[in-house]
Formats: sequence, structure tokens, C-alpha cells
Amino acid sequence: MASSNLYPTAELRAADSRHYLHPFTDFKALAAEGSRVMVRGEGVWIEDSDGNRYLDGMAGLWCTNVGYGQTAIADAVHEQMKELAFYNSFFKTSNAPAIRLAEKLAQLAPAHVNHVFFCGSGSEANDTVVRLVRHYWALKGKPTKDIIIARHNAYHGSTMAGASLGGMKPMHSQGGMPIPGIVHIPQPYWFGEGGDMTPAEFGVWAAQQLEKKIEELGENRVAAFIAEPIQGAGGVIIPPETYWPEIKRICEKYDILLVADEVICGFGRTGRWFGSDYYGIKPDLMSIAKGLTSGYLPMGGVMVSDRVADVIIGIGEEFYHGYTYSGHPSCAAAALANLKIIEEQGLVDRVADDIGPYFQKQWLALGEHPLVGEARMVGLIGALELVPNKPSRSEKFANTGNVGTLCRDISFNNGLIMRATRDSMIISPPLVITHAEADELIKRATKTLDETYSALKKDGRVH
Repeated sequence: MASSNLYPTAELRAADSRHYLHPFTDFKALAAEGSRVMVRGEGVWIEDSDGNRYLDGMAGLWCTNVGYGQTAIADAVHEQMKELAFYNSFFKTSNAPAIRLAEKLAQLAPAHVNHVFFCGSGSEANDTVVRLVRHYWALKGKPTKDIIIARHNAYHGSTMAGASLGGMKPMHSQGGMPIPGIVHIPQPYWFGEGGDMTPAEFGVWAAQQLEKKIEELGENRVAAFIAEPIQGAGGVIIPPETYWPEIKRICEKYDILLVADEVICGFGRTGRWFGSDYYGIKPDLMSIAKGLTSGYLPMGGVMVSDRVADVIIGIGEEFYHGYTYSGHPSCAAAALANLKIIEEQGLVDRVADDIGPYFQKQWLALGEHPLVGEARMVGLIGALELVPNKPSRSEKFANTGNVGTLCRDISFNNGLIMRATRDSMIISPPLVITHAEADELIKRATKTLDETYSALKKDGRVH
């Protein structure tokens, strides 16, 4: 039941339209429709300015792993702000929360990863990756080993370097991207691109496109390969089991750095601390953000392996890179409090052994719906592929994305936040979601699928 409206929605929408340029938005269309103004959150629930409540199936933007309303994080930030709200990490200075956080992250990361470079977001983290990768090889006496290979349809942020690393064509159509020295190979998207191959065959094929590209460019030119363990914004692309072992073999064979973008997969999302742990890969660099603070304050970083750290530290040369807010003490305090909650509540193991399997069983069962071509999930990150003619994987809806947007809007009307990518519906709920809330999410998702299917039948868009 909607609570009393304490916020002037019309006034806020008007001011929003006049002044606020939103990310990834058609400004003209939003001005005509009006924004939805979110005002409070508790656990897995969000409420807007009109008092409507939504079950947040996207954890904000893949980030509120511990859910909303965690007063321990707010208290930790408050105490830190009273003591030292901010100081920079330039000029041979540091601060206690950043030091403690770096130490804690080294304890949580794979054993060979013991250093971190802090920044303000995942986008900044991946900008830093480009700088670190090229700096590393230059210090090794190989300055021309500077090309970074990424994947089509990957997302690594929206800064110039981050968006260039990402492989999303709409982003590359604006702003002169990708920048030089970044190339892309096919993604491990079996449902959409696997053709007649089995998932196992396709996983090997997709990984071997890396080897093919290295041989085409020359091993002496290729510096690194960057990939998300599971592609998030690309549509929750879960690679076949054969994919990562082959990628690992290729990187070792050709001596190129392996970069795991853990911005979404990190901090419990897969039922392990990091997606790299889940897939048993050994990255040289790991981009982190989102779940690091559960979104309570903006913070990111790059976890650096001993292999890379030994070179960039041991050479005795200044690294000309950094941010005003690198190691921000208040953000670091938020991260430490967030990680404490994850540990004390056992959320990583809970995703692996309790809520993850419980939720997955129901989510995967949605694959039986006549509109769903495939349901997939690892830990608490999943997707539903919407198709016009099940079980065909080759037939797609016309005007890709229209059906996904329709389903997303219906989902909002049903009080459930799911994200649409192309014509897939994707979720990554907070790790604190209860069994009862998981049941409610599935109930609302089923209602959304039914209503979307009915609308498409009336339009003749499903067979």
C-alpha cells in the first residue's frame, strides 16, 4: 500500500527536466514522460515519491549487495567524517581507513593479489587498467606491447578508455571511440551466437578467437586481455564451462596480462568473493567497485597481482596517474563497514549454499514460460531471453529492444525492478534477499511475463 506522499513529485520532475542530465538517457523522451523519483530504501525494497514500493531486483545498479538502510555503514561514514572527512593520497600522505581497506582487500583477494590502486568508480578503475598495463610493459622494456584485447558487447565503463575497452557499438558511435590500441573479439554468448555448436564446443571456439587475434596482431604487440567473468550489462552472458580454462591457457602461452573486470561479479555476487574465484582464473589485475561499498558511497579500485606490483614498485619510477579521491577516507570507511556486514552475515556462503540455490531453482523454472527461450543464473545474477518462436534460438523480435523495454515497463508497474538488455530481462538482487522475498520476486516476474506475452499475442509478435 502506498504511503503518504511527502514529496512534491510534479515539482521535482519539472526541476529534474530543467536541470538534470541523466546517464544513458534520451533527454527529450524523458522530459516528455517524467522521471520516477526514488526517495527511500530498506532491505530489498525501494519507494518512490508517490509512495509506490518496488522489489529491487537489480540491487540499484548491480551494487547494493547488503541492501538498503544499513545504519552501520551510515554510522561508520558519519564517525569518519567527524574525524577526517577527506584528505588526498598525494605528496607522501595516506589515511587510516584507506590503509585498513587495502589490507582487508588483500586478505579477501586471491593469494597472488596483494596491492590495490584506489579510485572513484569502475570506469576510473578500467582507465587505470589501461595505464597500468602499458606502464608495466614499458618498464619491462617492451613499450610497443600495448594493445589490449576486449570483447564485443562487453561493458567496462563509460569514460573514454572504459567505453573503448567495452565493446558496445552504440557507445562507440559517439565521441570518437574506441581509442587506439584496443581491439575486440567475439563474446562467449552461446544462446545468441552459438549456432549449431554445443555450449562446450562454442566455449572453446570463443576462447580461441583470442589466440587467433593475438597471432594476427603479433604476440609482441598484445599487452592484455580484459573480460568480466560474467558479462553483466551485456545481458548476463554466462560463458560455457570450457571458456575460461582455454582463455587461461592462451594468456599463459603468449605471456599477456589477464584482467578480470570484477565490478559486478565481485563481493559475493557469484557465491564466491570474486568471479575469478568462481571460475578458478588467476588474473594479473582486477577492477573493483559497486559491491565494494554496496553503492553507499562511490569507490573503485584496481587489485594488482604480485607479478605486476613487483615491477611497478621495484623499478623506482613515478607512476604519473591518480585521482583527487583515490583512497577517500570516508568512502574507505563505508567499504570497511560494508565488508564487515558481508562477513558477519555470511552473505558469500549464503549465496553459494542457501538463497542462491533456492532462488535459482525458481528462476530457471521460468525457462518453461512460452515467452522465455533460456533462463540462466549463477549465484544471484541471472537473465531470461525473450523469444518470438520458442524453442528457436535464431528467430528474434523485430526492432531489437522494444520487447525488452515493454517487459521492463510492465515489471515496474508490477512493483518489480528488472533491467532490459536487448530483449532479455536481467536481475541481480541484493544478497540479503530472503526466501519469502525471492518467492515474491518470482511471483511478480511471472505476472510480468504473462502480461508481456498477452500484449505480444495481441500485436501478433509471438507465434
